[in-house]
Amino acid sequence: MAMPDIANSAQAQTEGTLDRVGMSNIELPLMVQTDDCAPQQVSASAELFVNLGDAQAKGIHMSRLYLQLDQLSTESELTLETLTTLLEGFIESHHELSQQAFVKFSFDYHLRRKSLISEKRGWKAYPVVIIGQLINGEFNFELQVNVPYSSTCPCSAALARQLIQDTFAQQYAEQDNIEKDEILAWLGSTQGIVATPHSQRSVVEVKVKLNADNNSFPVIELIDLIEDTLKTPVQAAVKREDEQEFARLNGQNLMFCEDAARQLQYALHPQVKFDDFWLRVNHYESLHAHDAVSITTKGIAGGYQP
Repeated sequence: MAMPDIANSAQAQTEGTLDRVGMSNIELPLMVQTDDCAPQQVSASAELFVNLGDAQAKGIHMSRLYLQLDQLSTESELTLETLTTLLEGFIESHHELSQQAFVKFSFDYHLRRKSLISEKRGWKAYPVVIIGQLINGEFNFELQVNVPYSSTCPCSAALARQLIQDTFAQQYAEQDNIEKDEILAWLGSTQGIVATPHSQRSVVEVKVKLNADNNSFPVIELIDLIEDTLKTPVQAAVKREDEQEFARLNGQNLMFCEDAARQLQYALHPQVKFDDFWLRVNHYESLHAHDAVSITTKGIAGGYQP
């Protein structure tokens, strides 16, 4: 006896087209190929959708979407080319129902990162999102990375410097001639440096729309651009000389969230591989119980919105 196929044989009780129908939170291993690097295995979470353009159809064929994703996981690698093929396969398997396909992969991408001075290396995990869409024959690909860094408050730094100056003036108020060695010793003491500016771990989320200039997902290229721009990336393996250099970089790159957003905006504008960008700077305040946030976009017509 043939098993019933409700999706094919039954008509919708209430007619209407649907923008997206599919599955989310699909956990699976993937081999991901980025930049010019060898493929890296990741543990990904996937979302798969097509639209339901037939107002009378009962539903889509979800197993067809899942099996194509499973084939990608077990027999291939995630690249721009295979993502294109996957989206085309979604439409072909639903040619009578759908004209749009959507897929989203979320995973941590691990990189070996070198320390600032000692050149020790350690692993850092960067959250990555890759989105592909096929809408009426037109492909769109998006890449998002989250990059942690350290931000030191310019206002707090100025207030700390003022306290150090005031303390120095009080300490040596009655001395006309002060020896250089005495000043150096005072500066190196706990009594001398009476205040330090507050800093905090911060995260920037950057989303870019990829164009035809990309032959692969430029994950490492985008991460490097962000870290080189902000100059205070969170470290992995750290020796004392690395910690000292990290303190120096923080002191030389004071920033409000507005500063970080503008620096990244300036760095992303001339990038020819990205048709558009959106970014959100999150400073997880150590002074306040709330966060400081700044959001900006490339600002093109019909592009990303804040």
